Amino acid sequence: AARMFLRLLSDVRWWAVNSKWRGGTCSRRKSSSTAEPPPAALPAQAQVVICGGGIMGTSVAYHLSKMGWKDVVLLEQGRLAAGTTRFCAGIVSAARHMSIELKMAHYSNKLYQQLEQETGVNTGYVKTGSISLAQTQDRLISLKRVVASLRAMGIPCEIITPKQVAQLHPLVNIHDLVGAMYVPEDALVSSANVSLALATAASRNGVQIHERTSVSHVSVQKGRVTGVETDRGQIQCQYFVNCAGQWAYELGHSGEEPVHIPLHACEHFYLLTHPLNEPLASNLPTIIDPDGRIYVRNWQGGILSGGFEKNPKPLFTEGRNQLEIQNLQEDWDHFEPLLSALLRRMPNLEALQIMQLVNCPESFTPDMRCIMGESPTVQGYFVLAGMNSAGISYGGGAGKYLAEWMVNGYPTENVWPLDLKRFGTLQSSRTFLRHRVMEVMPLMCDLKVPRWDFQTGRQLRTSPLYDRLDAQGARWMEKHGFERVKYFVPPGKDLLDLDQSKTFYKPDWFDIVGSEVKCCKEAVCVIDMSSFTKFEISSTGDQALESLQYLFSNDLDVPVGHVVHTGMLNEKGGYENDCSIARLSKRSFFMISPTDQQVHCWAWLKNRLPDDSSLTMEDVTWKYTALNLIGPRAVDVLSELSYAPMTAEHFPSLFCKEMSVGYANGIRVMSITHTGEPGFVLYIPIEYALHVYNEVMNMGQKYGIRNAGYYALRSLRIEKFFAFWGQDLDAFTTPMECGREFQVKLEKGMQFVGQEALLEQKQNGVYKRFTMFILEDHDTDTDLWPWWGEPIFRNGRYVGKTTSSAYSYTLERHVCLGFVHHFDEKTGEELVVTTDFINQGEYEIDIAGQRFQAKAKLYPFSSLFTQRRRKDELELSGYQRE
Repeated sequence: AARMFLRLLSDVRWWAVNSKWRGGTCSRRKSSSTAEPPPAALPAQAQVVICGGGIMGTSVAYHLSKMGWKDVVLLEQGRLAAGTTRFCAGIVSAARHMSIELKMAHYSNKLYQQLEQETGVNTGYVKTGSISLAQTQDRLISLKRVVASLRAMGIPCEIITPKQVAQLHPLVNIHDLVGAMYVPEDALVSSANVSLALATAASRNGVQIHERTSVSHVSVQKGRVTGVETDRGQIQCQYFVNCAGQWAYELGHSGEEPVHIPLHACEHFYLLTHPLNEPLASNLPTIIDPDGRIYVRNWQGGILSGGFEKNPKPLFTEGRNQLEIQNLQEDWDHFEPLLSALLRRMPNLEALQIMQLVNCPESFTPDMRCIMGESPTVQGYFVLAGMNSAGISYGGGAGKYLAEWMVNGYPTENVWPLDLKRFGTLQSSRTFLRHRVMEVMPLMCDLKVPRWDFQTGRQLRTSPLYDRLDAQGARWMEKHGFERVKYFVPPGKDLLDLDQSKTFYKPDWFDIVGSEVKCCKEAVCVIDMSSFTKFEISSTGDQALESLQYLFSNDLDVPVGHVVHTGMLNEKGGYENDCSIARLSKRSFFMISPTDQQVHCWAWLKNRLPDDSSLTMEDVTWKYTALNLIGPRAVDVLSELSYAPMTAEHFPSLFCKEMSVGYANGIRVMSITHTGEPGFVLYIPIEYALHVYNEVMNMGQKYGIRNAGYYALRSLRIEKFFAFWGQDLDAFTTPMECGREFQVKLEKGMQFVGQEALLEQKQNGVYKRFTMFILEDHDTDTDLWPWWGEPIFRNGRYVGKTTSSAYSYTLERHVCLGFVHHFDEKTGEELVVTTDFINQGEYEIDIAGQRFQAKAKLYPFSSLFTQRRRKDELELSGYQRE
């Protein structure tokens, strides 16, 4: 029986499937006594070569062929579905926290449901449903947030009581449960057979599939894929797709131009049992017990149960080339905590006979999100890998989005959270990856409250001021590997408490951030914003200006010293980047972008700027420390330090000038704060950073200066209705949809990318509008807080989700930002969203199943507070009485 397991997922009906393949596309054994026929010759060229015959590779091939790309070759170094896919537990669940992952899993479920009918291959699809258990109230809140998202997408689900759990699954011990989430449409499949079904359909559509063929490296010329070298010859191609699973990292580094794919394998354990005396029903719901760190599903009348232990075992850190994954060594001592959790949850299983403990490798990424997209350094090199033990759930949807990306130039959904370009080379250190995945794997089950931070791989990129700020009580978070300050703990506060406070409710740092916000509004604060991406673009002639005018939507032909806020748009008018550009001279520009734009923005510009030796672009992020001086007294501090007048008459808004500050020369000072408050950002050559910081703090003492962090900045920018890229803005959001028409110059005298799409929107209207919501019946002290991703309801109907939120210390209310859509009540079709549609609705924000009334605004409510303080207070009190 134990031997039977080795064919558990990959060899069921293997020969039956093989007979349905196109002749000559695959090599395989006929039987143990028959000699294997010679493999079919590789084609000399193809449009696309896919490396990897697991669920990802076959899904990409399937969807490419469905979209009309037939000249596709799929290469597998062993046999199809013989890698991680073969050992996959086969659970297809849409119960995901992140919107894009939820959509991928939902699509996968629908695809697998009809795949057997389409191909004739038995995929083992059974709709069982899943039950996610909660042992604590915080876990139940987390599940309620997921339920709110699933229901908004129309996916049936509900929060159920422990008694209902026992009714649905009689083996579950419910004594310690407070509730659970039931998703009735979740399913089970045979993962390997799903891969074979996808391969069968792709093969019928013209895709060539070659097993026993290893890719040694990818050929690149002038930054583009030109072909692949295999152990059976070369194939010229325009596109290469790395779906090599746990070997994707090594394959990426084997090319002429390395492609960094940060993932690392860990051992993953699950056990198989013999059938129960009364075999379990095939449609019994899958149990997911995150507090117990285990999952349990029916398997041939017995169970399959695995989990994510607290002390994972990374493997293959030094690299290893293994054709087909064999069952790794059993380790019962290591599995014992998970086995104990299983027996606590299902005590009746104690006498059950175990068939085998399976130990197989599974790939994890540094942020627990899969990796997809085009390489930033090699055009035509695409990646789909690092599924964090959810490959079968994401396989269908991920393959679809990547195929759309290749064929159309972009997928149909915002996949930025999964884009390979969210990482830089710094996340590809093997030491970093080994340490990070040891943290990531336990986090698969840990309760993730808002704004939690990774603990490994830290202090990698730091400002020159890091030690100075740390000594003053800075508490840190990480963005793109860069340490950034959240807030500063005042002397005397219990530091341990603050570091361990994790909650969906009012956080312990509430008053600390409130005092920083108050200082920004009444005196002056300093925020170290060195992590922002900074590029310099210059030319010997007018090439820099002409190129940037084409790539950016605002008019950059402004006088020297002016700063322009502008979008870098795609052909559909969506934001690929949102940035500020200062004109340093007639032929030189200084560009400031969000921190996580460093790789994406560089690749976008590099691929679109003309290949002209007189035009140069340099990444100067590391050259400058950025200090943001926010508040009404910032002008006094800077005036005294520079011996220059800094008032609005001498230094107008959105202006840039090189100045001396203290003893330091060459400081680029900009009258912009990214918050809507008055102030300046100082871009300081790093060798002067400590000196300038000390001068600013010493001079600012008499003006009440203090340090502040990004939490204060977040509160300020949200109450001013400032949208940030990556949170509110993305490649599917245009300036017309978020009230930024003023940052677009449609008539600037030359065409720019996205112009046609914006002209069309201007004429026909928009289908979503960025809107500000002020929660009205929400108690900050006792109610759950909104964070992001909460469903928005208008007149009782779902119209969109929040993208960011913060407590406004000025309004003394929570403020949520998000997009409102207009869906036809009968057909569900999207309609134009007008100002009247926004203003005439009654709104509610759903926070973990509880709806709170909200007032919608299309302009910043805090603009009421910028004229006269006394008048403002009257208006605020008037608002509060409404």
